[in-house]
Amino acid sequence: MAYRVLIADDEERMRRVLAMVFEEMKDVKVVTTSCCESTLDYLENERFHLLITDLKVQEMGRLEFLKAIKCKVPDLPIIVLTAFGSVGSVIDVMKEGVFDYLTTPFEKEILKLAVNRALKMSTLTIENKYLRQELESQYDFKNIIGNSPQVIEALRLVGEVSKTDSTVLITGESGTGKELIARAIHYNSNRGGGPLVVVNCAAIPENLLESELFGYERGAFTNAEKTKKGRFELASGGTFFMDEISEMSMSVQAKVLRVIEAKEMERLGGTETIKADSRIICATNKNLEELVRAGKFREDLYYRISVFPITLTPLRERSEDIIPLSRHFLKRFSIKMGKSPVSLSKEAEKLLVLHKWEGNIRELQNVIERAVILCKTNVITSEHLPVTIVRCAQYVNRDKAQSVDRLVSFDIPPHGLSLDALEKQLVTQALEKSKNNKTKAAKLLGLTRGTFRYRLQKYGLAN
Repeated sequence: MAYRVLIADDEERMRRVLAMVFEEMKDVKVVTTSCCESTLDYLENERFHLLITDLKVQEMGRLEFLKAIKCKVPDLPIIVLTAFGSVGSVIDVMKEGVFDYLTTPFEKEILKLAVNRALKMSTLTIENKYLRQELESQYDFKNIIGNSPQVIEALRLVGEVSKTDSTVLITGESGTGKELIARAIHYNSNRGGGPLVVVNCAAIPENLLESELFGYERGAFTNAEKTKKGRFELASGGTFFMDEISEMSMSVQAKVLRVIEAKEMERLGGTETIKADSRIICATNKNLEELVRAGKFREDLYYRISVFPITLTPLRERSEDIIPLSRHFLKRFSIKMGKSPVSLSKEAEKLLVLHKWEGNIRELQNVIERAVILCKTNVITSEHLPVTIVRCAQYVNRDKAQSVDRLVSFDIPPHGLSLDALEKQLVTQALEKSKNNKTKAAKLLGLTRGTFRYRLQKYGLAN
């Protein structure tokens, strides 16, 4: 990690001495300034991990200067250097949140020790802030990014079902944010103060899944040396989220059905009936109805878990969310990596919007993280994006050009035609091809949702 240190001292000689000390330290970039105004400007517009200052400012008092700094960057560690180390002055500056106080002349190793401690604290502060933001994003609806009708509808459903104890089934492709939605439901419910237990059924071998879910008694099988509580039991009083429930074997499905219906269970090898008072949320990236028809998923369990279904739309079908999500990830990773705020160039935005995003939000997050790592300025361009994204945009543009060519070659019949009839036919075909999905149909015709709705009303196709 590269650290940025701001040195504010009115003496040029001291600034040079301090800069020489930092030259011996790896991964540290130094910026120097000589006055109060420029110091505050730097702190307002750039991100630093440490400030070293002598507090000799003519524009304002030393304590007022410290208060102004803390007002702009309250978490920034400050090391104060002074030739006058009275007890009173030390107490005064320490009250303002100064990290350390060194009197000059000082030994180089003492300064290095203080700097290393300050940078370590700064790193921990950044990490804690990042983790706190991550936690908030798990349960605060306003941190779920998206302005598309699909996201707004999903959040409306989440808000409604959070008030209940009903079983929820979240469906959607991998990377669409199913676990994020599950956490939002839990933390906004009456069980938000209880545990949230998560299990990925696809990540646990089939022969171990049953013991993970229901627990076991001592001696239930070889190597069962002590009693272990299962996930259902651990989730009591809270929420149990089962991801990729489609990967569960039929025998385990039967036992899960009983827990959902009766709210009770027995551990493997046990006879005691244990209450399982937890709210159930399930998720899958597969079509459970098709699995039911194929005999690979129990029909009775399907109807038990799909009391309140929520479907998450793939990112490629809500392109208006790509740039807001990208900016959200840019801010998150800039903070995490201790970098100055980074933005997207117009060219990069266009490339991101044109990409297919088969991996959905997770793929976009990875692309943005990579770009922030590679970017050495404050603007991300096409050179910071994977080659596959640039190529994808080229293919899309080529296909669009070919499509336009085909449209241009359309010939009007000798007897003429009705433009309204042709338009109505195109709208009808778009609805058929999109299986009556109006958002997809509008995209097939290159129309906005509002314009498409107008066409539906015009031709009596709104219903």
